[in-house]
Amino acid sequence: MSRIEAVISDFGGVLTTPLIESYAAVQASSGVPLDALGMAMAAMAERNGSNPLFELEIGSLSEVDFLDGLGRELSGQLGRPVSMQDFGRRFFEHLHPNEPMIDYMRGLRDHGYKLGICTNNVREWEPLWRAKLPVDEIFSVVVDSAFVGARKPDRRIYEITLERLGVSAQAALMIDDVEHNCTAARELGMRAVWFRDTDQAIAEIEEQLG
Repeated sequence: MSRIEAVISDFGGVLTTPLIESYAAVQASSGVPLDALGMAMAAMAERNGSNPLFELEIGSLSEVDFLDGLGRELSGQLGRPVSMQDFGRRFFEHLHPNEPMIDYMRGLRDHGYKLGICTNNVREWEPLWRAKLPVDEIFSVVVDSAFVGARKPDRRIYEITLERLGVSAQAALMIDDVEHNCTAARELGMRAVWFRDTDQAIAEIEEQLG
């Protein structure tokens, strides 16, 4: 088995607090239930023939258009005016760095591993999420779905990340809080750790690197 040369991390939910906590905080401040949000997204996907969140995350739909459409759908469902235009700001207000995981990644860099971030994200949110952690200090490569036109678990976004790091799939380890993203990485030949909590993930990473 090839020696691992590069460690690739997801952003949200691995290097940050759990995403569900931010969604819950937005729900509390907006009064929009999570199930209503899910129903609105499903209705938009059925009407448009594609998932609008996926389109947003590959940069083919703007944040303004996505949130306008979502607000209209929610307004119809809930029977009251709903504006979602400040969703990004409110979401990131409640998303915090996972300091122990960030410190661990810094240690991996100091031990000579190549480090990358591979994230499904939104083009307009790049300043917000990069401000949450010392990205350029620790990570030599950042692959953001909204800028490369592919999102996890699509094979292409992993290939782009590996190409930019200059390593083979067999020499890379992926860390993600979404299980099927880890499955897709393994299908490409990478090793993967499904992040559930920091202690569990670090233990499994150490085992893989060992």
